[in-house]
Amino acid sequence: MRTQVAIIGAGPAGLLLSHLLHLNGIESVVLESRTRADIEATIRAGVLEQGTMDILNEAGVGERMRREGAVHHGIELAFGGQRHRIDLTGLTGKAITVYPQHEVIIDLVAARQAAGGQLLFGVRKVAVAGIDTDRPVVSFEHHDVEQKVEADFVIGCDGFHGISRPLIPAAERQVHERIYPFGWFGVLVEAPPSSDELIYAQHQRGFVLISTRSPTVQRLYFQCDPHDRVENWSDDRIWAEFHTRMENGDGWKVKEGRIFQKNIIGMRSFVSTPMQSGRLFLAGDSAHIVPPTGAKGMNLAIADVKLLSRALETFYKKNDTVLLQSYTSDALKRVWRAEFFSWWMTRLLHTFDGASSFDQMIQRAELDNIVSSRALSTALAENYVGAF
Repeated sequence: MRTQVAIIGAGPAGLLLSHLLHLNGIESVVLESRTRADIEATIRAGVLEQGTMDILNEAGVGERMRREGAVHHGIELAFGGQRHRIDLTGLTGKAITVYPQHEVIIDLVAARQAAGGQLLFGVRKVAVAGIDTDRPVVSFEHHDVEQKVEADFVIGCDGFHGISRPLIPAAERQVHERIYPFGWFGVLVEAPPSSDELIYAQHQRGFVLISTRSPTVQRLYFQCDPHDRVENWSDDRIWAEFHTRMENGDGWKVKEGRIFQKNIIGMRSFVSTPMQSGRLFLAGDSAHIVPPTGAKGMNLAIADVKLLSRALETFYKKNDTVLLQSYTSDALKRVWRAEFFSWWMTRLLHTFDGASSFDQMIQRAELDNIVSSRALSTALAENYVGAF
């Protein structure tokens, strides 16, 4: 098999890159280890920045997002028994859309298949050779048949645990990482929304996020021990924790419903540089991870592939490699700003074991400053909507 760009991974990054390349007349093959049913059913966060919405709309895959996504013009910060609204649109002129990641994937898979794109699901034993040549080769097994695809470029969009990042020689790689001493206990609930907008809550027992997935399904999180076990938490215990951390006697309550999914996720900040070596380029979680507090993961992945699609278009249409050569430095400008914001939101809102009374009061003072200062509220809003 011969193609121009071989893409490993059919998450939002890999699928969108394939579609953007197609729109510019560039061929690609997407290889994915999971089945189509698996990737379309894995429910994950979905806060889309204005820029991400614009990219999806420009690529012709935003119709369902516009129709079914929930546009939010603000978020709330809750602390000290009160909730404070941050007017995202009033402060920045931009908004966010809550539209789950698996819905983005469904839209992109449909678009690629409608365009006759080559998507191979359920591939195994993927290996890459020759990234230091102008004809790298990706070998794999599909339906028990060993195959190879020769390409001009290989793009690793296969996530933190994928095979792509280790292909960059260890002597070239530098890793920047922070592991946080807490995790998030997440639940999916059949219930109406508890709030019209997302609520980020700081409490002495730990952080809470009141989020949404649809008018009938809600996604809720609370800070927990990352080594805890889901089995330790009955539904009654979970609801008691949400009520304790969120309610303050003003009549507002978290709306309960049937919990149909529980999971615990760890928290880390991670950046691996460079994001390219020879004819291999990394995008999304294969190169960087952010804690979910800042809602940046999918947005960063989409920003990466926007840069890559432009660089590859310039290469094929003008035989110009400048944008390919500068991909890492160009991408990292946004990556590090998002890493900072996600770290800052995490530090601002979570409870840290061993924090002194001084540390706790400084945290509260910072929250008070943010909600009482237009300048500080604007800085938060600009970072949240991606206005940079």
